[in-house]
Order: sequence, then C-alpha cells, then structure tokens
Amino acid sequence: MIDLAVLKGSSFVVLGLARSGLATVRALSAAGIDCVAWDDNAASREAATRLGVPVVEPASIGWSGVAALVISPGIPSHLPKPHPVAAAARAAGKKIVCDIELLARAQPKAGFVGITGTNGKSTTTALIGHILVEAGRRCEVGGNIGRGALDLAPLGPSGIYVLELSSYQLELLDSFRANVAVWLNITPDHIDRHGDMAGYVAAKENIFARQRPGDCAVIGIDDRPSHAVYDRMAARSGIAAVPVALERPVAGGVSFRAGMLIDADGYRVDFSDVPTLPGDHNAQNAACAWAACRWLDVPREKIVAGLKSYPGLPHRQERVASVGQVIYVNDSKATNADATARALSSYRDIYWILGGQAKEGGVAPLAPWFDRIRHAFLIGEATELFASQLEGKLAYSRCGDLKSALDAAHQRALREAHGAAVVLLSPACASWDQWKSYEHRGDAFRAMARALPGAESLGRAA
Repeated sequence: MIDLAVLKGSSFVVLGLARSGLATVRALSAAGIDCVAWDDNAASREAATRLGVPVVEPASIGWSGVAALVISPGIPSHLPKPHPVAAAARAAGKKIVCDIELLARAQPKAGFVGITGTNGKSTTTALIGHILVEAGRRCEVGGNIGRGALDLAPLGPSGIYVLELSSYQLELLDSFRANVAVWLNITPDHIDRHGDMAGYVAAKENIFARQRPGDCAVIGIDDRPSHAVYDRMAARSGIAAVPVALERPVAGGVSFRAGMLIDADGYRVDFSDVPTLPGDHNAQNAACAWAACRWLDVPREKIVAGLKSYPGLPHRQERVASVGQVIYVNDSKATNADATARALSSYRDIYWILGGQAKEGGVAPLAPWFDRIRHAFLIGEATELFASQLEGKLAYSRCGDLKSALDAAHQRALREAHGAAVVLLSPACASWDQWKSYEHRGDAFRAMARALPGAESLGRAA
C-alpha cells in the first residue's frame, strides 16, 4: 500500500467505491487522513463502512475544508452529465483528481512510465513491466490494469511505476509527470465522455503534460491523429519524441517490418517466434515497449529476452491449450468487432467461436477476414443475428452454449485440419447473457480446452 502521509493535514471526499476507490479510502485511513466517501451502490457503501470510513449523502458533504474530490475515473465529472458530487465539488472550487494523482504526490522521486491509446494499453503496460522485472529493475504495474494505484508497493527513487492510463484518468491529473509517456494509437471512442474526437484526443494528450527536458514521448504514428500528436511533441524543446511505425522505416524511431523489429540505428530483432504477441497490433505494442525500455537504459539483450518470455495477458489472445497442431486461443476480452478483427487478422485456418450480447453492427465489419475462417460456431443471444450476417459468406453452426461450441470446433478441427489450425474464442460480444463477465467466460473456456482429450496446457496456470 502507498503511504499517503505526505498529504496529512488535508481532507478528501472519495466518490466511487470499487477497486480504485476502496484502495484510496484504505490508504487515506491508514495514513490518518480525514476522508468521507460516497457510492451510488449500497453494497459498495457497506464495504467502505466496514473499513471505518464515514459514508456521507451527497447533499450533506461539507466542502469548506476539503482539499480535493478523488473520483473513480468511470464516473462522469463533466460530460455527458456530471455526477452531483462532482458538480458540487466544482461549484465549491475544489480540484477533481483520481488515485493516480495521489500516487504521484506520495512518490515524487520514483520514475513513471505512462501508457495510453485506444487499443493495446493493457498488453503494452504488462509487457513493459515484464521486461523491467526480467531485467532486474524494481517496478510496479497498475493504473487501469490490475491493482489500484494506491495498492501498489512504495518504490522510492530507484523504482519505476508502469501505469496504464485511460482518457478518463488522464483528465483527472494535476501534478503527475510521465518520465516516459507512451501513446500507441487513437480511433474514435468514449465520445459521450469527451464531447467529440477533438475532446478525446485532448484528454489523451494530457499524458504529455508536465513532461520536462530529458523526458521521452514514444508515439505510434500509423494513424493521422497520432501523427499530428507526434508532430506537436517533436516541436517541444528538450522532449525526446520517438516515432513508432509498422511496415515502413521511420527516421529516429522504431519500426516493424517483415517480421523484424528494427531500432533507429538498424539493430534488428527477429519477432517471428513470440507466440504470445501475435499480429500487427501486438507488433506495435512490442515496438513501443522496446522504445520505452531502451530510453530507460535496459540493455537490448534483456529486452529481447523479456519479449520472448512474455507470458501474455489472460483473455487477450491467450494460448491456453494444444491438441496436436491445433491451438486453442482464449480471446474472451474481445467484446466488440474491432477487438475480434485484431484476433482474426493474426491467424489462419480458424475455427471461430463467437456470440453473446451483440454490439451495434454485429460481425458484418469482419467480412475482410472471413477467408481465414474454416467454420464459425455461434452461441448466446446473438446467434440469429450473426447467422443472418454470415449466411452465404461463411459456414456456421448454431451451438447455443460455449461447451457445445468448443466440442464441435474441437471435433471439426481434428477431422478437417491437415496441419496447424486455431480454435479461437473471440466472441465480438459482451458476455452477460450467459456469464458474469468476460473473465468468467474466458476462465471457463480455458478450463474446458485444457480438459479436452489429449490436450496439453499452454501459457500460465489457471
């Protein structure tokens, strides 16, 4: 837990009592700092009460002695409509921050690597953390991934915090400074929270705020808005702006071409034998991780070793089992078509399990990858919608539930495949029709795949 004693003498209001909010009230209480809390959910309020934290109705909060409102990033503080507590804090002239800001204030001498982007944040964050640990560096990984920021260990001057930062978190930072800021990519997302694409880009661009001469900005430049961000950062005096691009050389930066990761001076890394990082999107993640770790003076050979030993993240193209040459991949985190597209583009000879609660557009946008799919196995509420979208384009079977779909895909793959093949759970759907969460769905798939006759487990233990 982070020691927040540096904030003694201040008092705070904490809004939102899920993972990050509960970690915040625990840390504040442990440091003897006054705080009150609120959550619209009764069960969450009860959890705070059990910790001995006063729960106060929004209308009863007194703001006169409060230093700041610490808000869970998922709660709107501005658009589309601010939560009443956020509106009251703003009216009282109080700062609105998140737990990342408190971490930065409590650990001012530590190093910080911040990672943002529309896609790939979690993988890149975990990958950088893995490389640093394997290289013997003291680091903690958190933020929008894993543990709440204030549940991380105190590191001091020799440590590095590697933090995934969402646009929601970035707009709630006041003094946080990223010594290395990684910007992966950007496509339209969270427009309701940021008003328009320009507002979304501006929120993300806060990752570079307060960077000083000697700091580094690693920026993927393969989409137009990101290239514009790179141009702005390259114009800033003293900030090292490192461009990252796929399939083309890039002056002064890192590129990925023909299976090779290529550093600015031409140093090459064969990336073809890293099964936990398949596809071009993961090549971008790896190239950005490479650039960040090189700036942190990690020797090249240690970065290579870290890339090749990276175990991957659960539910994100996670290789969980094999039967002969058939690989079973858990991509349950793919809850929309865009995420599933990244998986389909990474493999061939795919036996595809999909379905659940459909998102707008269904799987129609995935037609460019249908030639990679040998057969589709439909489950859940989306079955009939997806059947209509696949009709005449792709062979499919209605399977109803995940176990039936896996058994059918397993049998067909063993019968038809004459070499390497992939049974892929990449649902392009939310999980709530049949499962508690995408993690619940992915855990079940992993266990089922490893229980198949002749299966060998791959990757991390369950």
